Amino acid sequence: MTASPPAPAGPAYGLVCLTAGPEIRFRTVTRTRYLALDEAAQREKLLDVYSSNIAKLREAADFCAARGIRLYRLSSSLFPMLDLRHDGTEDQISGEVFAHLAPQLREAGAAFTAAGIRTLMHPEQFIVLNSERPEVRESSLHALGVHARVMDALGLERSHWNILLLHGGKGGRGAELAALIPDLPDNIRLRLALENDERAFGAADLLPVCEATGTPFVFDAHHQVVHERLPGYEHPSLREWVLRARGTWQPPEWQMVHLSNGIDGPHDRRHSWLITELPSSYADVPWIEVEAKGKEEAVAALMGREKRTN
Repeated sequence: MTASPPAPAGPAYGLVCLTAGPEIRFRTVTRTRYLALDEAAQREKLLDVYSSNIAKLREAADFCAARGIRLYRLSSSLFPMLDLRHDGTEDQISGEVFAHLAPQLREAGAAFTAAGIRTLMHPEQFIVLNSERPEVRESSLHALGVHARVMDALGLERSHWNILLLHGGKGGRGAELAALIPDLPDNIRLRLALENDERAFGAADLLPVCEATGTPFVFDAHHQVVHERLPGYEHPSLREWVLRARGTWQPPEWQMVHLSNGIDGPHDRRHSWLITELPSSYADVPWIEVEAKGKEEAVAALMGREKRTN
């Protein structure tokens, strides 16, 4: 494992995938459209889309570096069809195109590493590793493996510097989740972190899983406020959870949390455009991923606020 840059002197606010403006936009192709093409056209389409998205990802590294953004969430949809399977067999064409672009992938990943930008991927919520249904567990592991494969191809270190972030999955099955984590492939397990959600896994449900498995806990204050019906973002229990979550991070200086506000108040699950309420419980957290519809505008506003108060 290579040495990663130290935590920032002040909080590093993270950008999620896209920009509100046109600077960072990725292309896709629908499954229906892809499967309607013949093999030659499929290969041409994926080569076009994958090449474009890798180039745009490289631009995203420059975009973040120019603005002092040191945390970036990679889109989970960079490589459509890479997770496609036919009767349990992986799609050959998407795999070949992805492998063909290995040099470009390494170059894009190296741009983030060289700039000291930390990365994460947050796969869709259909990934439920602890489902009661074997077919869901199997498909979830496959999909998560594809995300880990992308991070490997980008040359991103297998450590909790580069995060694969999941929610707890099926409620009431924390023990099942804890039991399977140690057996996950290294490219997943060594990057895996878990986040509390508004419904199935509150902080009290998730912390024992993280502690039992050595998995970092990415605490989300907004989710906890909704889950516990707390009056707002200044409830004293939030500070307690920030500190308890910090105990799952090695080193503690890598602790990451999620920051969002509800549109119509703290119990609204919809994310607001900008962040107007920054919980005081986050005051000494070094890495804060911003989940706001305003994307780079929200991050810039927080960074500007930080400069004015220092």
